[in-house]
Parts: sequence; structure tokens; C-alpha cells
Amino acid sequence: MIPALSIRQPWAWLIVHGYKDIENRDWPTNFRGPLLVHAGLTMAKCHYEQTVADLTAAGLCPPDLPAFHDLPRGGFVGWTRLVDCCIDHPSPWKMEGRHGFVLRDSRPISFVPWAGRLGFFNVPKETVPSFSEASA
Repeated sequence: MIPALSIRQPWAWLIVHGYKDIENRDWPTNFRGPLLVHAGLTMAKCHYEQTVADLTAAGLCPPDLPAFHDLPRGGFVGWTRLVDCCIDHPSPWKMEGRHGFVLRDSRPISFVPWAGRLGFFNVPKETVPSFSEASA
């Protein structure tokens, strides 16, 4: 079994494409290691548009961010490595007062449809390609 975490779009895309190096959560974790990134099924267009506006205002919106309808949802989109959990971090992606899951070595994979869950969840190794590469 391998661990996974559901993250709403466009945040999941930003993580696996190397832009976002912190995932903000209300809860801490002791987990460290490779993590499969699941793009949640829910994404309202108004939420996407507000997120793009906020990222643009902060100078964080990448020029290659896909349009609303082009972001895959409801499945695995990539890998990352969770290396720390902190309250304070210099990353511009860290929101004050929340727990930040510090991420490294993120990369996309071909989309694999899968139902997500809240919190960390485990999936069979055979579910996605490249597990051996991610765990190395």
C-alpha cells in the first residue's frame, strides 16, 4: 500500500508541477516520505477564478496554469515527497497559523481515476505507475 492525499485543484496541479512547495492543513502529521497526489473531484469555477486572481495579485500564478476545464479531477495526478510539517516557513505558499506540509521532488503522472478520501489514505501499489521511482 502507498499513501495518498486528496488536494483540490488548482492546488494539486501547482504541487505536482513544482510551483507549490507547501500544503496547508488544519492538522499536523508525523508522516514523512513519498505521497501520491490525488486531485479532488470538487472544484467550483468561481473558486478557481478567485484562486487565479489571488495568485496573480501575489505574483504566484504561473503562466502555464491550465484553464478551469483542463484541470483533471477525481484521480491521481502526481507524486511528491513530504519532508516536514511546520507552523512557520519562509515559502510564499505557507499560510499563517496553519500546519504546513513541506513538499519536495514533486512531479506529475498520467491521470489515474480514483475516488478520494479525507486525510491520508492508502492505495495498492499497482494503482499507479512509477511507485518504485517515487520511493527511491
